Amino acid sequence: MPDDSSPRWSDLGRPPLDAAVLGAALTRDSALWRSLEVVPEAGSTNADLIAAAGRDAPEGAVLVAEHQVAGRGRMDRVWTSPPRAGLTVSVLLRPDVPAARRGWLPLLTGVALAEAVGESTGVLASVKWPNDLLARDGRKLAGILAESSGQAVVVGTGLNVSTTAAELPDTGTSLAEVTGGTVDRGPVLLAFLRALEQRYRRWVEHLGDPVASGLATDYLRWSSTVGSAVQVHLPDGSLLDGVAEGVDWDGRLVVRTPAGTVELASGDVRHVRTRAAEA
Repeated sequence: MPDDSSPRWSDLGRPPLDAAVLGAALTRDSALWRSLEVVPEAGSTNADLIAAAGRDAPEGAVLVAEHQVAGRGRMDRVWTSPPRAGLTVSVLLRPDVPAARRGWLPLLTGVALAEAVGESTGVLASVKWPNDLLARDGRKLAGILAESSGQAVVVGTGLNVSTTAAELPDTGTSLAEVTGGTVDRGPVLLAFLRALEQRYRRWVEHLGDPVASGLATDYLRWSSTVGSAVQVHLPDGSLLDGVAEGVDWDGRLVVRTPAGTVELASGDVRHVRTRAAEA
């Protein structure tokens, strides 16, 4: 009788990604992606690609870790996931756009991820400003972190795929939890990177213009923040109540408050909570 605790059998539930097959499928017809590397473990895929950017690595490198042991979210929050339970992926980009427009990169990535998740799994998700992908019940499916290094930007994404309820915080969920079935990570990864390439190239062609590239319109279509009453938690501990009216040309959230309208960059806030989510 086989030993169910052995790696050979435990892999059946969470099989490893096939880097060779995925890399060939991704780069064959791509004008952006140059390589796809899958490593068994990494401290932080973002940190590894930022180091590569410092060595003048070209745009288009993709790094995936089956297990990330020192992952970080926005505001240096810790992000962890069991081995092979999710997609932990970072990409190296060198966008030739005005620096102020780079604030749209995590938003662009969120739209691409929402599209890919819907296309590959049927899960209808939404994007929460500035960096989360949410299931319909408001629980978190994924987080996104963009970090600059000179002219390079590394965008990291952590998506819960087969993570179980017992492995997740109360505010989190996974594709498997939402669908009630098994989700193959490979097709989700390819769909995401292809959607990201399409949107990124169009955005760069328009010099980061969110309106001319169509990104602003599509972001509003996927957004669960814009149009909602929000409570913004600021780094100094104070709260800002208002209505999220839109996102400006630099990717900042525009909030109408009783005292007037304010524009908030992602670095200006700790949390943005919608009133509906708190009810």
